[in-house]
Amino acid sequence: MAETISLTELVSAGSDLSEEVIKAVEALREGRLIIAAIEHAYVFIADAFNHGAVKKMHILRGDALGVAAQVIVGDVKTATGITNEFGPTTQSICEKFWPGLLTLSIAPAQGLVWDLGDARSLDEIAIRVPASDFLQRVALVAGPLAMASANRAGMPPKRRGPLFPALDADYAYFFDAGELAEGPTSTVISVKSDGITLKRVGAISLAELRSVTPNIAVPA
Repeated sequence: MAETISLTELVSAGSDLSEEVIKAVEALREGRLIIAAIEHAYVFIADAFNHGAVKKMHILRGDALGVAAQVIVGDVKTATGITNEFGPTTQSICEKFWPGLLTLSIAPAQGLVWDLGDARSLDEIAIRVPASDFLQRVALVAGPLAMASANRAGMPPKRRGPLFPALDADYAYFFDAGELAEGPTSTVISVKSDGITLKRVGAISLAELRSVTPNIAVPA
Protein backbone atom coordinates (compact mmCIF):
# COMPACT_ATOMS: atom_id res chain seq x y z
CA MET A 1 0.00 0.00 0.00
CA ALA A 2 1.30 3.46 -0.89
CA GLU A 3 2.60 5.61 1.93
CA THR A 4 2.31 9.37 2.19
CA ILE A 5 5.36 11.07 3.68
CA SER A 6 5.17 14.76 4.54
CA LEU A 7 8.53 16.26 3.62
CA THR A 8 7.35 19.66 4.85
CA GLU A 9 6.73 18.36 8.36
CA LEU A 10 10.01 16.44 8.43
CA VAL A 11 12.05 19.46 7.33
CA SER A 12 10.28 21.62 9.92
CA ALA A 13 11.27 19.05 12.54
CA GLY A 14 14.92 19.30 11.51
CA SER A 15 15.22 16.18 9.34
CA ASP A 16 17.80 16.14 6.54
CA LEU A 17 15.54 13.66 4.67
CA SER A 18 18.31 11.05 4.37
CA GLU A 19 15.92 8.23 5.33
CA GLU A 20 13.36 9.46 2.80
CA VAL A 21 15.98 9.52 0.04
CA ILE A 22 16.86 5.91 0.87
CA LYS A 23 13.18 4.90 0.78
CA ALA A 24 12.71 6.55 -2.60
CA VAL A 25 15.82 4.95 -4.07
CA GLU A 26 14.89 1.49 -2.79
CA ALA A 27 11.39 1.78 -4.27
CA LEU A 28 12.74 2.89 -7.63
CA ARG A 29 15.27 0.05 -7.70
CA GLU A 30 12.39 -2.36 -7.05
CA GLY A 31 10.70 -1.07 -10.19
CA ARG A 32 8.05 0.95 -8.38
CA LEU A 33 6.92 4.51 -8.98
CA ILE A 34 7.01 7.42 -6.58
CA ILE A 35 5.23 10.77 -6.66
CA ALA A 36 7.20 13.86 -5.64
CA ALA A 37 7.25 17.61 -6.14
CA ILE A 38 9.24 19.30 -8.82
CA GLU A 39 9.30 23.11 -9.04
CA HIS A 40 5.61 23.84 -9.65
CA ALA A 41 3.90 20.45 -9.98
CA TYR A 42 3.81 16.92 -8.68
CA VAL A 43 5.31 14.27 -10.93
CA PHE A 44 5.60 10.53 -11.32
CA ILE A 45 9.18 9.31 -11.06
CA ALA A 46 10.54 5.98 -12.31
CA ASP A 47 13.95 4.44 -12.84
CA ALA A 48 14.69 5.52 -16.42
CA PHE A 49 16.22 2.13 -17.20
CA ASN A 50 13.32 0.04 -15.85
CA HIS A 51 11.11 -0.56 -18.88
CA GLY A 52 8.21 -1.90 -16.82
CA ALA A 53 8.15 1.05 -14.45
CA VAL A 54 8.27 3.60 -17.26
CA LYS A 55 5.51 1.75 -19.11
CA LYS A 56 3.33 1.74 -15.98
CA MET A 57 3.80 5.50 -15.66
CA HIS A 58 2.59 6.04 -19.21
CA ILE A 59 -0.38 3.71 -18.70
CA LEU A 60 -1.47 5.54 -15.54
CA ARG A 61 -1.37 8.85 -17.38
CA GLY A 62 -3.14 7.51 -20.45
CA ASP A 63 -0.34 8.65 -22.73
CA ALA A 64 -0.54 7.99 -26.45
CA LEU A 65 1.89 5.50 -27.92
CA GLY A 66 5.23 7.06 -28.69
CA VAL A 67 5.14 9.71 -25.96
CA ALA A 68 8.53 9.86 -24.25
CA ALA A 69 9.09 10.68 -20.60
CA GLN A 70 11.46 13.45 -19.63
CA VAL A 71 14.72 12.63 -17.86
CA ILE A 72 16.03 14.22 -14.68
CA VAL A 73 19.52 13.75 -13.31
CA GLY A 74 21.34 14.85 -10.19
CA ASP A 75 24.17 16.83 -11.75
CA VAL A 76 25.79 18.04 -14.97
CA LYS A 77 28.33 15.20 -14.95
CA THR A 78 25.58 12.59 -15.23
CA ALA A 79 23.97 14.50 -18.10
CA THR A 80 27.23 14.55 -20.05
CA GLY A 81 27.54 10.79 -19.63
CA ILE A 82 24.15 9.90 -21.14
CA THR A 83 24.02 12.41 -24.00
CA ASN A 84 25.86 13.34 -27.18
CA GLU A 85 26.78 16.84 -28.38
CA PHE A 86 27.36 18.07 -24.81
CA GLY A 87 30.10 20.52 -25.70
CA PRO A 88 31.75 23.38 -23.78
CA THR A 89 28.98 25.89 -24.56
CA THR A 90 26.28 23.52 -23.34
CA GLN A 91 28.39 22.85 -20.25
CA SER A 92 28.58 26.58 -19.52
CA ILE A 93 24.83 27.04 -19.97
CA CYS A 94 24.03 24.15 -17.65
CA GLU A 95 26.50 25.27 -15.00
CA LYS A 96 24.76 28.67 -15.07
CA PHE A 97 21.12 27.54 -15.00
CA TRP A 98 21.12 24.10 -13.36
CA PRO A 99 19.62 23.10 -11.09
CA GLY A 100 16.50 24.77 -12.38
CA LEU A 101 14.03 25.32 -15.17
CA LEU A 102 16.21 24.73 -18.22
CA THR A 103 15.51 21.66 -20.35
CA LEU A 104 17.91 20.37 -22.98
CA SER A 105 16.53 18.64 -26.05
CA ILE A 106 19.58 16.61 -26.96
CA ALA A 107 20.62 13.31 -28.53
CA PRO A 108 21.07 10.45 -26.05
CA ALA A 109 24.30 8.52 -25.95
CA GLN A 110 24.34 5.40 -28.07
CA GLY A 111 23.92 2.07 -26.36
CA LEU A 112 21.58 3.14 -23.57
CA VAL A 113 19.24 0.25 -22.75
CA TRP A 114 16.14 2.26 -21.94
CA ASP A 115 12.73 2.96 -23.44
CA LEU A 116 11.26 6.25 -22.29
CA GLY A 117 8.00 5.44 -24.07
CA ASP A 118 9.03 6.01 -27.68
CA ALA A 119 10.61 2.58 -28.24
CA ARG A 120 13.88 4.48 -28.72
CA SER A 121 12.55 5.92 -31.97
CA LEU A 122 13.22 9.58 -31.13
CA ASP A 123 16.65 11.05 -31.70
CA GLU A 124 16.39 13.47 -28.76
CA ILE A 125 15.58 13.33 -25.07
CA ALA A 126 14.44 16.11 -22.75
CA ILE A 127 16.76 16.32 -19.76
CA ARG A 128 17.48 18.64 -16.84
CA VAL A 129 18.58 18.89 -13.21
CA PRO A 130 15.57 19.94 -11.11
CA ALA A 131 15.68 22.58 -8.40
CA SER A 132 14.28 20.07 -5.88
CA ASP A 133 17.10 19.15 -3.52
CA PHE A 134 15.23 15.96 -2.62
CA LEU A 135 14.99 14.75 -6.22
CA GLN A 136 18.58 15.76 -6.93
CA ARG A 137 19.74 13.56 -4.08
CA VAL A 138 17.54 10.68 -5.20
CA ALA A 139 18.89 10.94 -8.76
CA LEU A 140 22.50 11.08 -7.59
CA VAL A 141 22.02 7.71 -5.89
CA ALA A 142 19.50 6.00 -8.15
CA GLY A 143 20.78 7.32 -11.47
CA PRO A 144 18.80 8.94 -14.29
CA LEU A 145 15.07 9.12 -13.61
CA ALA A 146 12.10 9.18 -15.98
CA MET A 147 9.56 11.86 -15.12
CA ALA A 148 6.01 12.77 -16.16
CA SER A 149 3.37 14.97 -14.55
CA ALA A 150 1.21 13.13 -12.01
CA ASN A 151 -2.02 13.74 -13.89
CA ARG A 152 -3.90 12.30 -16.81
CA ALA A 153 -2.43 13.24 -20.17
CA GLY A 154 -3.77 16.56 -21.38
CA MET A 155 -4.89 17.73 -17.94
CA PRO A 156 -3.26 20.62 -16.05
CA PRO A 157 -0.41 19.79 -13.67
CA LYS A 158 -1.31 19.01 -10.06
CA ARG A 159 -0.02 21.44 -7.44
CA ARG A 160 -1.57 19.72 -4.42
CA GLY A 161 -3.23 16.46 -3.34
CA PRO A 162 -5.35 14.44 -3.71
CA LEU A 163 -3.22 13.79 -6.68
CA PHE A 164 -4.29 11.02 -8.91
CA PRO A 165 -7.10 8.48 -9.31
CA ALA A 166 -4.61 5.64 -9.05
CA LEU A 167 -4.63 2.64 -6.80
CA ASP A 168 -2.25 2.66 -3.86
CA ALA A 169 -0.53 -0.32 -5.42
CA ASP A 170 0.39 1.76 -8.46
CA TYR A 171 3.08 3.70 -6.61
CA ALA A 172 5.18 3.21 -3.49
CA TYR A 173 5.32 6.68 -1.92
CA PHE A 174 3.76 10.09 -2.21
CA PHE A 175 6.35 12.57 -0.94
CA ASP A 176 4.08 15.44 0.06
CA ALA A 177 5.59 18.93 -0.10
CA GLY A 178 2.30 20.74 0.45
CA GLU A 179 0.60 23.02 -2.04
CA LEU A 180 3.06 24.18 -4.68
CA ALA A 181 3.26 27.73 -5.97
CA GLU A 182 2.26 28.47 -9.53
CA GLY A 183 5.17 29.28 -11.77
CA PRO A 184 6.61 29.27 -15.28
CA THR A 185 7.45 26.25 -17.36
CA SER A 186 11.03 25.38 -18.17
CA THR A 187 12.88 27.04 -21.00
CA VAL A 188 13.79 24.49 -23.68
CA ILE A 189 16.85 24.61 -25.91
CA SER A 190 17.80 22.20 -28.68
CA VAL A 191 21.44 21.13 -28.63
CA LYS A 192 22.95 19.81 -31.87
CA SER A 193 26.39 19.60 -33.39
CA ASP A 194 25.73 22.70 -35.50
CA GLY A 195 24.58 24.90 -32.63
CA ILE A 196 22.00 25.66 -29.97
CA THR A 197 18.45 26.76 -30.79
CA LEU A 198 15.80 28.19 -28.50
CA LYS A 199 12.66 26.01 -28.64
CA ARG A 200 10.53 27.52 -25.85
CA VAL A 201 10.91 30.50 -23.56
CA GLY A 202 9.91 29.80 -19.99
CA ALA A 203 11.50 30.66 -16.67
CA ILE A 204 14.81 31.63 -18.31
CA SER A 205 14.69 34.45 -20.85
CA LEU A 206 16.47 34.70 -24.17
CA ALA A 207 18.52 37.58 -22.76
CA GLU A 208 19.69 35.41 -19.88
CA LEU A 209 20.70 32.63 -22.27
CA ARG A 210 22.55 35.09 -24.49
CA SER A 211 24.52 36.29 -21.50
CA VAL A 212 26.21 32.88 -21.69
CA THR A 213 26.01 32.12 -25.40
CA PRO A 214 25.31 35.14 -27.63
CA ASN A 215 25.00 32.96 -30.73
CA ILE A 216 21.93 30.99 -29.67
CA ALA A 217 19.57 30.69 -32.64
CA VAL A 218 15.92 31.74 -32.49
CA PRO A 219 13.41 30.29 -34.99
CA ALA A 220 11.69 32.86 -37.20
